[in-house]
Amino acid sequence: MTGSGAGGSGDKKDTEPLEPPSPRAPSDGPAPGAESPTREFQFPPGVSTGAPATAAGDIDGVRFDDSPAGGLLSGVRAPAVPDVPSPISARYLFPTEKYRGEWRRHWVHLMPWYVIGTLSTFIMGLASGMLTKWDNENRDTALSVTVIVWLLILGFVGWKILDWYMDRFILTNKRIMLIQGVITRSVAMMPLGRVTDMKYSQTPMGRMLNYGEFIIESAGQDQALRNVPHLPNPNELYLQMCEEMYEPEAVDERMAEPEEDLIPEEEPAVPSKTDGT
Repeated sequence: MTGSGAGGSGDKKDTEPLEPPSPRAPSDGPAPGAESPTREFQFPPGVSTGAPATAAGDIDGVRFDDSPAGGLLSGVRAPAVPDVPSPISARYLFPTEKYRGEWRRHWVHLMPWYVIGTLSTFIMGLASGMLTKWDNENRDTALSVTVIVWLLILGFVGWKILDWYMDRFILTNKRIMLIQGVITRSVAMMPLGRVTDMKYSQTPMGRMLNYGEFIIESAGQDQALRNVPHLPNPNELYLQMCEEMYEPEAVDERMAEPEEDLIPEEEPAVPSKTDGT
């Protein structure tokens, strides 16, 4: 019993050190309870990456999404890259300032004139119908006066539409400007460095139609640009103006950098030459 205890197989198992189990290779079968085996990305023969292979299971469920963030920032958009100024505003810019953008007032600015034009057309039609049935020698004169008044009202409405089209709210890296008028031009200007307070307000209708009124103050003085109503996209414009006032270097740097793709395009792999081919 002593000999068998010293050199037997049972004593040898008790005295040998236990070795940890070797890790399972990625190409082995799936672990118990796993739904699918772990796959490994393989490159063509002859192509060396210098990095360990990535398992497909490590990136399952991962997707690249360049959509804007949700939540409170879902309505915030990055300021757009400015384009070339229009001929209306280009004449008021000097060469050393950088053009950032220009905006016309929201179409709701013309809503009262739309209503006046529509009501005048309706009233003119009603009055013309009544005058045609009027048996009087002055009927033609009254009908002509009605048509002339209607044309004058439509001409005035058209003038207001042209005035709205010519108006511009301009932003540069040095100042903000408001250009108004068709024949008699009015150009109001305020340097960005003198703006002491700026805010915008939106009525319930303004929130639905996306317009607002800007209130800009400069050293407590009453300026021509203090109240600018009916500006479109007020939140985007407010952020762009604040960034221009407080972070002008960041704006210049962002505009100077070219756009880069987040996911580079895959280059076609070149197959390696083997013996006998």
